[in-house]
Amino acid sequence: MSEQNERMVTVGMPAPDFTLKSSPDSEFLSLESLRGRPVVLAFYPADWSPTCGDQLSLYNEVLSEFEALGAQLLGISVDNCWSHIAYAKSKNLGFPLLADFHPKGAISMAYESWDSENGFSERNLFVIDGDGIVRWIHRSPRRVNPGANGILNALEALARGEEPQP
Repeated sequence: MSEQNERMVTVGMPAPDFTLKSSPDSEFLSLESLRGRPVVLAFYPADWSPTCGDQLSLYNEVLSEFEALGAQLLGISVDNCWSHIAYAKSKNLGFPLLADFHPKGAISMAYESWDSENGFSERNLFVIDGDGIVRWIHRSPRRVNPGANGILNALEALARGEEPQP
């Protein structure tokens, strides 16, 4: 088994912890701080891209459903905090966008969501349970909005005490 495969993020393993900047005022958010509740990580390529706009706007529309299931949604890209603030304001987003800006893509790399050729995050989704264990993963083609049904199904399964289906 290669070193890359040994580090591969898979369902059932502890989620790689992180602390990322959530504002230009040196506010940070860590995965560890959200322990005790499900977390949805939505890695996406870039603020202001059409598919990302559709995807994040959809998540904002169903945010109350995520919250009803006790989940915290986090958007993650390599854009900086200033871009995130402007973007979130323009879309009226009600969830944090975290900057995987410096060192660029470090958390995306940890979640195997890094496109080194183009220098941005791939469009990947992770549902992490309250104990910090990865329970569901969806890796989407860059130009395809993965929608919210898979995330909601995974969160509903966790709420019932079941394993989410891939």
